[in-house]
Amino acid sequence: MSFLAKYIGQKVKRTEDPRLVKGIGHYVDDIKLADTLSVVIVRSQYAHAKINFINTDAAKASPGIVAIYTGADIAGKIGNVPCAAALPGLNVPKYPVLASGKVIFVGQPVAAVVATDKYKARDAADLIEIDCDPLDVISDAEAAAQNDSPIIHEEFGTNIAFTHQAGTGDVDAAFAAADKIVKEKLNHQRLAPISMEPRGVLAQYFPGEEQLNLWSSTQIPHLMRTQVALMLGIAENKLRVITPEVGGGFGCKLNVYAEEALLGWIAMQLGKPVKWIESRRENFQATIHGRAQVGTCEVAVKNDGTLLGLRYNVTADLGAYLQLLTPAIPTLTGLMLSGCYKIPAIQMNCTGVFTNKMSTDAYRGAGRPEATYLIERMMDCVARELKMDPVELRRKNMPKPTEFPFATATGLFYDSGDYEKALDKALAMADYKNLRAEQAEARKQGRLIGIGVSTYVEICAMGPSIALPAGGWESATVRVEPTGKVTVLTGVSPHGQGEETAFAQIIGDMLGIDMNDVLVIHGDTSIVQYGIGTFGSRGLAVGGAALVKAAEKVVAKAKTLAAHLLQTDEASLTFENGRFVGAPNDKSVSIQEVALAAYIPHNVPEDFEPGLTATHFFEPKNFTFPSGTHICVSEVDRETGEVKILRYIAVDDCGNQINPLIVQGQVHGGIAQGMAQALFEEVVYDENGQLLTGELMDYAVPKAHQLPHFDLDHTVTPTDVNPLGAKGVGEAGTIGSTPATANSVIDALAPFNVSHVDLPLRPEKLWKLMNN
Repeated sequence: MSFLAKYIGQKVKRTEDPRLVKGIGHYVDDIKLADTLSVVIVRSQYAHAKINFINTDAAKASPGIVAIYTGADIAGKIGNVPCAAALPGLNVPKYPVLASGKVIFVGQPVAAVVATDKYKARDAADLIEIDCDPLDVISDAEAAAQNDSPIIHEEFGTNIAFTHQAGTGDVDAAFAAADKIVKEKLNHQRLAPISMEPRGVLAQYFPGEEQLNLWSSTQIPHLMRTQVALMLGIAENKLRVITPEVGGGFGCKLNVYAEEALLGWIAMQLGKPVKWIESRRENFQATIHGRAQVGTCEVAVKNDGTLLGLRYNVTADLGAYLQLLTPAIPTLTGLMLSGCYKIPAIQMNCTGVFTNKMSTDAYRGAGRPEATYLIERMMDCVARELKMDPVELRRKNMPKPTEFPFATATGLFYDSGDYEKALDKALAMADYKNLRAEQAEARKQGRLIGIGVSTYVEICAMGPSIALPAGGWESATVRVEPTGKVTVLTGVSPHGQGEETAFAQIIGDMLGIDMNDVLVIHGDTSIVQYGIGTFGSRGLAVGGAALVKAAEKVVAKAKTLAAHLLQTDEASLTFENGRFVGAPNDKSVSIQEVALAAYIPHNVPEDFEPGLTATHFFEPKNFTFPSGTHICVSEVDRETGEVKILRYIAVDDCGNQINPLIVQGQVHGGIAQGMAQALFEEVVYDENGQLLTGELMDYAVPKAHQLPHFDLDHTVTPTDVNPLGAKGVGEAGTIGSTPATANSVIDALAPFNVSHVDLPLRPEKLWKLMNN
């Protein structure tokens, strides 16, 4: 089916923004139900301790207290927090909703206080006495893997959750044939996602109907419904999950947390609505973290720059428990270790370990930023060793467009790409040759100017189903109402990506109607057919593809009825700009007229099914692989170590773009988040497992004035994986910007013979390097 170009490819302002900008959208905490009780979670202050007893007597006597629950109260009544990922030999500890026997990370839920308002609940929570005997703490991931380390889960006798090897090719032969072997230890610091809206749950139970309603700020309403129903032991179709506006997720809401099942269970016990809204400190303590890998990478290379092999021995810090996808994230790093390059032999040896910290899981990019940072830092290290220009080293090892689909040594098939085209465009935008000359001149003047390049490819559009724990398909329903308005029900669950607009653009062009006549509904499991959700840059590439297929079914059905109404052969009709044309005497009929006739079936073909609606479940045959080149120019202050970003250029290729304005917005946010990892952000625990960065006063999220103007452009290499030719862009900026920024700052320090610095590149760290 062809598309009009009235909307698709146009910079249409997001239709969801007015209500958000005006503050009249509804997030979980905006939902008000009569007689709602407040819940406050009492959390562990210890990283590792044996619980002797919990005394709630004083708290229960406080004004307004309705109930207090501890681990003993819910034992056997609520299932464990689920982990959906599976690996051979994986140790999966039981993860209770409320701690029982001992606590193993700061912030672990220990008790729940229910009161008539949140202030009374908070006051009572302070009166709960928890008597503990502290146990030895292990917060360093590499130390946790050692045999003499304190054991967190005694039933396993080790802190190692799994070992995983990935990659193909003869790595030993590659290293034996190398002219040089370049080796570097790299640390991917632990990060906090910091969505603007923290998590929150509102639960309401109707005992007569045995119906539980759960409002949650989640990226996966249907998957959550399934998992919470299992945890509570209730029928899945008696649980309705509603996801109103979601103020950001970045992967942290691609999960099922203890609080969701706990609030549902409490509502069922008390028969009244209960609400819990996460504080920012709780958000730091008990919402998943990201990254947290430390490893050593070796690259085998010929003197002319030809890459022969790569070996990566890495320890992944999983935290105390496994959340929904915790063990799967490091495996994504292994899949993407080839980057944009032809590397015949790759091997990743990964050890996942438990530590006394909050769990890690999917955070914007989820394993792929780690891979890109690794390979792009190593490319600069290799270039430095060979005394080659880092751009030419990259170019030399890139596959040509004719080599796609490109098979990597990690077992993937990149769908399409033209990496040199994006590289050349970015170099031209930066005026790279003159930029290097200006850098040389600046160094003569004592200025520390750095130029960093990152060429990236990422794995997106998560499916196919065989590769994901819960399926990789997506669903959509297109319903043309009797009045000609169109309702879209999508299984994806946008939380800032702009699919309400992009999907309306697609339907507007496919059905030849005003896009403002399209209503996109998502995030309500009682209204929308089962879906997978939004993560891994899949909303448009998989959910949009399902939408296209559903719309094609609608048009096909409408065409049958149109031919009947026009008294002509169906084969003679074409669908153009919202009308079926090609009938004798230039007769035609609009999609709206056909829709009305479909709902009032007084004149329809024999056996015609009334109504005009269609549903499609789209199963992709492969991932998609967006790519691009980012260039960062920075200057380091000799006196203070402060970094100033002078220029930032990004050329991204996400395939066909439905709305370039939304694409640019996604790239902007992604660059800011990736640059923040390079320069500012880090979750820090001390040796006792205490979280030192538990508020925004301590965790350095960048401000707007700390970021430069971004010069953006793009190339287009469509994919054949879906009918839109779109690859996804939600994580691209994050993946490309961290290594570009790091390479730039480290390049600025070349006069001090600095070859690598671990992130984040804080001023004091750089100052110390410049001053021994």
